[in-house]
Amino acid sequence: MSHRVAIVGAGFGGLFAARALRRAPVDVTVVDRTNHHLFQPLLYQVATGVLSEGDVAPAIRDVLRNQRNARVLLGEVIDVDLQARELVVDTVGERSRIAYDSLIVAAGAAQSYFGHDEFAVHAPGMKTIDDALELRGRIFGAFELAELEAEAKRRDTWLTFVVVGAGPTGVELAGQIAELSRRALKRDYRTFDPADARVILVEAAGKVLAPFPEPLQHRARHDLERLGVEVRLDTLVTGVDEEGLDVTRDGVDGRIDARTKIWAAGVQASPLGAMIAGQVGATVDRAGRVSVRPDCTLPGHPEVFVIGDLMRLDGLPGVAEVAMQSGAHAARTIARRLRGDTRGRPFRYRDLGTMATISRFRAVVSIGRVRLTGLAAWLTWLLVHLVFLTGFKNRFAAAANWAVAFLGHGRRQRTITERQVFARKKELG
Repeated sequence: MSHRVAIVGAGFGGLFAARALRRAPVDVTVVDRTNHHLFQPLLYQVATGVLSEGDVAPAIRDVLRNQRNARVLLGEVIDVDLQARELVVDTVGERSRIAYDSLIVAAGAAQSYFGHDEFAVHAPGMKTIDDALELRGRIFGAFELAELEAEAKRRDTWLTFVVVGAGPTGVELAGQIAELSRRALKRDYRTFDPADARVILVEAAGKVLAPFPEPLQHRARHDLERLGVEVRLDTLVTGVDEEGLDVTRDGVDGRIDARTKIWAAGVQASPLGAMIAGQVGATVDRAGRVSVRPDCTLPGHPEVFVIGDLMRLDGLPGVAEVAMQSGAHAARTIARRLRGDTRGRPFRYRDLGTMATISRFRAVVSIGRVRLTGLAAWLTWLLVHLVFLTGFKNRFAAAANWAVAFLGHGRRQRTITERQVFARKKELG
């Protein structure tokens, strides 16, 4: 019997691990609660009409169809029996068990509301395709409903967009919404000018793009403000409802009236991590990440690898590159063990840099000592994301949509549903 490798999650970590095992003498089973691999760094472009969901989320089966030693199962892992080496999987109410010899847990992370999950009703996060499509409906629906609003004050609340969190996702979202209103939707409406829309970026800390070098932080804020984005730092969100947000700054309470709110602050690791950690006494941090050994294995269980956003190791950030490299490391370790090499080798992360785009022709890039801004940074960002997109078809489709959105004036992916617009109008009054 071939060595059985189970991989929980088909994000960057899980998919890179599966691919790295394509020539190993193993049987790979990939279990995911969805049928697609999500290229999360471009999810905000689905929400703002630049890309379609298919451009950033190819089917897992399609990605792995030529890998004969891999199979894909749809389902959610609800338990891991470390002693029996089995997964308990729930698929639409039907439960099954999957045996393994080696396990790679790459279940990823979800949005964190820092103990205020009730905020999610009126300020959705953006971690899944469902989230992005919901936000697309809210963003484009807000402009449609503003066209129907006769009262100026109520129209203004439809035309106010608040993004909470000034990390890469928040900055990219705020920039794209500003560009959408000032460029892509120009001359599309008759009762108001889309350029009058307010885009407000709220951040509890005192910096934009905190992980970046300070000069790039200042450049990003400058570019945002040139686009018309209002940047409010040191501002804590204390409440969210259908009409807006309650905030506080320097002990002074305030209010922002806005019908469209987007939460881009904080992440929380999958609860599967805490479940596994509890069985072996491993520590879990506030974000739900599991403390692992230097080789990414679970303490006391060298056959179990916890990788990507789910692992806590040497202060590594929760970014795609960490997930990709840790997934490949786990796969290489399994392959070496099967060849008789049982030496434990620590995971070495190679920092390939960080980047964020603000709008077309504006981005910031930090790679080692290299700092890029403006057009050079934006072209670098385009090339890197195009290379890492999964599959030729997705790269071609993304390039075509980028040409339309960035070189022209349109957004091809503006379709929203009747349910998204009129049901929301009814709910909000």
